[in-house]
Amino acid sequence: MGVKRRFFGTLVIMTICLVRAHNHDDPHTHDYVQTHDHIHTHDDIHAMGSKMFPQSLNKHRHEAKSKPDVTISTPRSVKVVADATNENSSSTCMGYDGDIWVGGLSAIVVFYLVILVVGGWAGWTRRGREVTQEQVMLAGRDLGLFVGVLTMGATWVGGGFINGSAQGVYSHGLVWTQAPFGYALSLVLGGTFFAGKMRQSKYVTMIDPFTNKYGKWGALMVIPAAVSEIFWSAAILGALGSTLHVILHLDDDVSIIVSAVIALGYTLFGGLVSVAYTDVIQIFFIVIGLFLALPFAMTHPAVEDIYSSKLEDGLTPAWYGSVAPHEWGKWIDYALLCLMGGIPWQCYFQRVLSAQSSTRAQLLSFGGAAIALVMTGPAVLFGAVAKATDWSKTDYPCPAPSGDTAKLVMPLTLQYLTPPAVAWFGLGAISAAVMSSTDSSLLSASSLIARNVYQKVFRPGCSEREVVVALWVIIVCNCAIATTLAIQYKSIYELFVLCGDFTYVILFPQLVLVLYWSKANTYGAISSFFVSLILRLLVGDKYLGLPAVISFGTISAPCPSLEDPDLLCEGELPYRTFVMLIGLVIHVLISGLVYVIFCFTKISLCWDFLYCFHSVHGGHLVELRNTREMDSPVKSLKGKLEMQAKYVGKFGKRSAVTVM
Repeated sequence: MGVKRRFFGTLVIMTICLVRAHNHDDPHTHDYVQTHDHIHTHDDIHAMGSKMFPQSLNKHRHEAKSKPDVTISTPRSVKVVADATNENSSSTCMGYDGDIWVGGLSAIVVFYLVILVVGGWAGWTRRGREVTQEQVMLAGRDLGLFVGVLTMGATWVGGGFINGSAQGVYSHGLVWTQAPFGYALSLVLGGTFFAGKMRQSKYVTMIDPFTNKYGKWGALMVIPAAVSEIFWSAAILGALGSTLHVILHLDDDVSIIVSAVIALGYTLFGGLVSVAYTDVIQIFFIVIGLFLALPFAMTHPAVEDIYSSKLEDGLTPAWYGSVAPHEWGKWIDYALLCLMGGIPWQCYFQRVLSAQSSTRAQLLSFGGAAIALVMTGPAVLFGAVAKATDWSKTDYPCPAPSGDTAKLVMPLTLQYLTPPAVAWFGLGAISAAVMSSTDSSLLSASSLIARNVYQKVFRPGCSEREVVVALWVIIVCNCAIATTLAIQYKSIYELFVLCGDFTYVILFPQLVLVLYWSKANTYGAISSFFVSLILRLLVGDKYLGLPAVISFGTISAPCPSLEDPDLLCEGELPYRTFVMLIGLVIHVLISGLVYVIFCFTKISLCWDFLYCFHSVHGGHLVELRNTREMDSPVKSLKGKLEMQAKYVGKFGKRSAVTVM
């Protein structure tokens, strides 16, 4: 009880600090939030959860019709903050610098308190139960279908999903907003081909099949998986801080810290069960908030019909966007990245593995996909509304959002195009969406490190209690790392971009082979891991300053302009997909070659320095030492009997081996 009192006391103190966050009259106090004046193109994939969109898609200019004066729906104490030399730049204008918007602040406080109470209650209901890995990481594999579907949907429909979808449509069009559709369909693929198989094997984490089959070397897969989750937490926490600073003029560092502390509190208190039940509340906040606000935003006097502006062909609505001929390679690359790269994430498999059966695990995936597709509608429509808005007819004291400010079109639309009460609820919904992503990522990354690194690599014989204690410590450390990154490094999105690539080019082919190819072994897995990693780094990443050492080719196509009618544009081929396929082929070739060498030739096992094979039946046969299956006496006995029947000849070809 003393620990709980101290925690809630800390929460009260930090809430008071949030309320008393002082106003910054110096316009340069928080310049670091939005000072880099450049346009994010489609190489900014995953910025606020969005995908990349090329500048060349902005082929029209939206001319707003004259509108009557509109009513004020935002705080009246507004003072424009813009550099004297850049006062018309919408990418650096920070809105207003006045009193804290008390109504918006109250929304944050109310929603955070509700989430904290629900998370604490959910953890309290599990008191007295044995503290095990399954209990903390997987809620005892006892999540009901209703709660499971909603927590799966809330995990996908997070802050990045909503804000990123709106920003993508606003900046570059629906056709380039692949994230919501791709990630929703990835749940369908995951449910069809991976969820049932993983749950049937009773794994605890996504990396379990790797450590079972490849031993300690399988823990290599934790690196891209856990780091991606941590960077994702940092990215969305940073996005929340910037949003609350611009919209409410709260100190963004305080906002980030309070949000992280609340997510940390109920995650430590109840594990996955607290995360799941808070997700249920959060998804209801998100659904009600977005669907309530959308009609008000669409009917605001400053908003034109979203279908009135057209592209150059005169038929396609402007907010649909288009793909230039030389950009199809990138479009395909990002589409496949979302579709298949959305599968190998621990936050997804944590919910799959918590289901009561393999059938329910599949249903969770399909239900989560349905929720994600439904919530894609209002998210992209808010982007279309923002694109059709004449911002000079609203109370927004800056030009139409562009560049870095375009990431905030969702909260700006809620603030300036909806009544105060609706904006109040909508802002709380966005905050709830961010929280639902943060807690999931913290628990997921920490589960991988505690079980597949601490237990499997460093402490193989430790008790369940020790692993759980290690999990709690790692959760605190990961929360501190994510919070520090969110505060100190405003370019954390670019790091997450690269890690998101790694889950696709490295983890996806590895997961396919470890589950579906029995001859996959450590030699192939390690070779594939490092070849894919090196190739991805050699291709380069301009936002991280990595030069392109190699190239898989380009697509050239005419893109005439008034200045140069014969201009040719070049676009990249889908190099991420090429790297992924190369890693897959390397894995198959190396694993197959090593298997043939040791199992069908006379080469001594002393050359097997990774200890993948062993001799059976008096040294007459050589087979793989490990399988991906969890340890089971029945499976072990059945395997030995089947091997005996196959090679020793005690049973006829048609004899049946039955294990009772």
